[in-house]
Amino acid sequence: MTVTETISFDDFMKVDIRVGTVTAVEDFPQARKPAWKLTVDFGPEIGVKRSSAQITDLYGREDLLGRQVLAVVNFPPRQIGPFMSEVLVLGLHNEAGAVVLAGAERAAPDGARLC
Repeated sequence: MTVTETISFDDFMKVDIRVGTVTAVEDFPQARKPAWKLTVDFGPEIGVKRSSAQITDLYGREDLLGRQVLAVVNFPPRQIGPFMSEVLVLGLHNEAGAVVLAGAERAAPDGARLC
């Protein structure tokens, strides 16, 4: 993939990326591709949000509970089958196409903004 468009720093700052802790992981059998329903606590300012995440190849429930993840918190909610996904959990595709979660290198307060 190549970079297709240059954006300004102001454009980048419009994307609100925060760290949060996964507090619940549920099966999502209705998803077209295997996915988990995640509940993520982003602290008092953002609150608790839900996300559908196609990360089942590399992450089981026990791998996710208590883990901090990065997510875009200012996209509009998106209906995914019967589920409303409120935030976009971020990750990268590895060589096999599985999603590797993006996260903080060390613990950070829930709700801390990527800068």
